[in-house]
Amino acid sequence: MTSLAIPTYWEQFTATHPDAGDQYSAWSFGDTPELADELLALVLAGKKTATTSLYQLYRWTNEPLPKVGDYSIILDGRQQPRAVIQTTKVEVMPYDEVSAEHAAREGEGDLSLEQWREKHYDFFSAEAKAANFQFSEQDPVVCESFVRCD
Repeated sequence: MTSLAIPTYWEQFTATHPDAGDQYSAWSFGDTPELADELLALVLAGKKTATTSLYQLYRWTNEPLPKVGDYSIILDGRQQPRAVIQTTKVEVMPYDEVSAEHAAREGEGDLSLEQWREKHYDFFSAEAKAANFQFSEQDPVVCESFVRCD
């Protein structure tokens, strides 16, 4: 990603939040521009304060797991910066042990654990297939909670 908009967005954020430092990541939710925009809208509305990702994908891509205190710039479906979040909690657990509370904090659909599991099972299965492994309900997932900072 070579967009100058991202470092400029971060510079503007740190001008009013100097304790944020210079370390951040930039990413979008989901796997399509439409889903990125939909989930970003939930963050902007204050309805989404958590996300979940497949643990194996961090190992597969050699990306570090999120840590409490990490900052992220959330991008829209056109990969433009729209929000800054800070990680407040990270837990790794089997998919089938994700709590109803965490599912509700994801802010999607009817906020139920049942609907969360249905949608995320399909999403994680597709991600796993793309990475050449089969997803199961016992696979570890990374449950991240965050606050919007800007």
